[in-house]
Amino acid sequence: MKAALFSAARYNGPAEDVGWPVASTVYAAEAASYALNIALDQFEMADQLGFDWVSVAEHHYAPFSLTPNPMIMAGALTQRVKRAKIALLGASIPINNPIRVAEEFAMLDTITGGRVIAGMLRGTPNEYVTYNINPAESRARFEEALKLVKTAWTQTEPFGWQGRYYQYKSVSLWPRIVQKPHPKIYMSGSSPESAEFAAKNHIGLGFAVTSVPLAKVAADYFRGQCRRFGYEPDPEDIIYRVGVHVAESDDQALEDFTAAVGAAPRGSLTMANRALESAVAATGYYGRDADAQRGRLMPGGLRERVEEGRILLGGPESVLKQIEKIRDDLGAGVVDFTVTHQMGAKTNRSIELIAEKILPKIRGW
Repeated sequence: MKAALFSAARYNGPAEDVGWPVASTVYAAEAASYALNIALDQFEMADQLGFDWVSVAEHHYAPFSLTPNPMIMAGALTQRVKRAKIALLGASIPINNPIRVAEEFAMLDTITGGRVIAGMLRGTPNEYVTYNINPAESRARFEEALKLVKTAWTQTEPFGWQGRYYQYKSVSLWPRIVQKPHPKIYMSGSSPESAEFAAKNHIGLGFAVTSVPLAKVAADYFRGQCRRFGYEPDPEDIIYRVGVHVAESDDQALEDFTAAVGAAPRGSLTMANRALESAVAATGYYGRDADAQRGRLMPGGLRERVEEGRILLGGPESVLKQIEKIRDDLGAGVVDFTVTHQMGAKTNRSIELIAEKILPKIRGW
């Protein structure tokens, strides 16, 4: 099993808890700069401590994450992370220019000598407002965009593209992708439609903002579809992203976490607008099991969240048991540990404990 470290570069300064998008009326530049630079420090630490991957993501218009362009963050990481792979999980390709995405991945892959992992996501429902894209088209746009990106990576002669959503007279990428035929690709896999598409196209799945029981259902369905299409996925085809805090003991971890959550600005967690999300859901964004997909976003008590694998919390031995359940139930080969800077030195110690006490044991799984 491999370990990744994800930091959303969460803004922890003054913010207004007014839903999404979040007004920047009380925005503090110093707090934003601190968040981004602390995230870079955490990624560099993870690289030095032996994590296999570091991962970044794309989110917009909210203090939850200050990386609306994960390519820029990954570019900075190429100068700080010298060994681990850099996973962009991902670029939200239906709301972006897919040729630009392909070019940026190629640049990053060239700079790193082939250490880029390509997450290609549809994006969260609310974020279709960001660049004025119809969410009812999200799945079809995603599928065409992904095909276009892969063609741009693998086609060495200039080519044209006349699709339903994208049209280009001539495409010829410079620089080229280093990895052949292209970097490993992942997509979000909670819906049946996503699992079917991933299996048919031999793409890995990532799970986030969910629980182990729900992800297990989706992972089992994915493997069934892989058998249907004659594809044998390996454990690394399943990524599970989950929040984590490890301390010297269970009691200390609980104390740290409770204090940090109580002190954090409420606005720092904002990434959704319920009215907008409901309107997007009505367009068919979630697919044929919309109720299940929307239900996975609901909060719960801390004990319930730990039991369901929505957060890893405790001393090293307790967290190891929680990871073991992820491995056994999902068959996941990569755990993407999500941290913030809210706990200061305690967050850094959590990263160190994962590297010292947990990584050596899960490597043999």
